[in-house]
Amino acid sequence: MSLVRPITRSDIRGPALYGPIRDDYRRRVIELKRPRRIAVGDRVSLVFENRHTLTLQIEEICRAEGLTRDEQIESEIATYNELMPTDRSLTATLFVAITDEADRHVVLEQLVGLHEHVVLHIGRHAIRAVFEPGHATQVRISAVQYTRYPLSADARTALQTPGTELVVEIDHPSYRHRAAASEATRASLAADYA
Repeated sequence: MSLVRPITRSDIRGPALYGPIRDDYRRRVIELKRPRRIAVGDRVSLVFENRHTLTLQIEEICRAEGLTRDEQIESEIATYNELMPTDRSLTATLFVAITDEADRHVVLEQLVGLHEHVVLHIGRHAIRAVFEPGHATQVRISAVQYTRYPLSADARTALQTPGTELVVEIDHPSYRHRAAASEATRASLAADYA
């Protein structure tokens, strides 16, 4: 089953049914996320999303906010389906780590323009991130960003080929780092398309 197809209402249990399985479900998805997380330098990390990771986020929001009505849950599903990878793209949530709240504004100001400087390399294919609008201004960015990586047919074939090198590069003037992903990361992302 493809892990890049949209989530539907029948996929979401809601607080009453999710509560009893929450600990086990969270543990399994957190384990699944482990190879899907790539640290790029000391401040930025990306988590590549799929149906499992996004379903967990919807369940957790419904639980935390007590959302039980179908229209409430459908609204969350619609929001998170915007972050779903597709047959022609990968998606990742990008996090900027803030270790000291006093530095928060400085760090987020230094990274203005980050949306033009994140590249995913899949073998010989360099794919510039497309950032979701609304998470940055001219003077600072949000510490959480949503990114999409359009895949050509050749890039997707490369992703699905064992041993293909996967690298995330940030070439921002204030933050230059490259991080090679493990083969486990490549295999996890490729498995989404099985």
